[in-house]
Formats: sequence, C-alpha cells, structure tokens
Amino acid sequence: MPHQVFGRHLGRSVGQRNALRRTMITQLFEHERIVTTEAKAKAIRGDAEHMITQAKRGLAEGDPARIVFLRRLLVGRLDSPVVAKKVFEVLAPRYAERPGGYTRIYKIGPRKGDNAEMVVLELVDRSTGEEKPTNVVARAAAGPRNLLNRVRRPRAQSTETPAEGDAS
Repeated sequence: MPHQVFGRHLGRSVGQRNALRRTMITQLFEHERIVTTEAKAKAIRGDAEHMITQAKRGLAEGDPARIVFLRRLLVGRLDSPVVAKKVFEVLAPRYAERPGGYTRIYKIGPRKGDNAEMVVLELVDRSTGEEKPTNVVARAAAGPRNLLNRVRRPRAQSTETPAEGDAS
C-alpha cells in the first residue's frame, strides 16, 4: 500500500498527466466551462485557481518585470499564448476583488459507457451568451478556420407551385 503519495495519478504516466492537465486547464480558460470526470476536474481545479491568483497578484503589484515573468510562466504552462493573454486581460481583472474560489463543480450524473461520475467545471461569474464576445480567444477564433462553413452552401428554395388541377 503506497503511503504519502501526493496528487492524483489518474491512471497515467507523468508525461500523460502533465499533458492532460495542460490541455484541460487551457480549455477551461478558453471556454470558461468544460464537462469532464470528477477526478480530472478535482485534479486540475487547484492549478487553474493558482494561475488566476498569480496573474491577479502580478497585476496588483504593477511591476512590469514581474508581469512579464508571470506571463512567460503561464505561456509555458498552457497550450496557447492567446489563452495566457486572456488570463491576464480578462480573468485576473474579473476576479480582482474575489479572495479565491474562482471555479465551481456541478455533478451531472454518471457517464453511460463506464459509469464515471461526470461534472461541469466552470469559472464563477463567467459571462453569459447574451453579451458580444469581446475576449481575446473569441477574436482569435473568429478567423477563417471553419472549413465546413465555407464549403456548405444554403439549399436553394424550391419555386414550384402546386398545379391548378390538383385542388379539387
């Protein structure tokens, strides 16, 4: 029986765990809400909150060298420099007055395939869909990447009218 083993291993090797953590935190910051298993959500929750706290402290101090250091640290720990920029420009100012607890977990029931407990991990006080997306990630994703929308064309409306003799 292993004693004093820190952290959640999630049945993965060290490299796989680090890649999973990096990807999931990046997706959480990008979309501000993800659906995942309870074990994975609890594994990344602390790291995600710590990144927001570091960004908040860097902006509060106002030291440019410290801010550059923290930005580079975040870029190294996330998959996307655009998401790291969002943490500093959108999320840190949003939670400036909040002392902690930036995430929330909702249980949504077991997954059908393997009965794993599924949850929604989201950032509290996140923007709803009614506002126009002004964040950095939405602007970067608005480029011409969506190939299907360029290929698909709307169906032509049929201009056929029923024949005169059909109505009896």
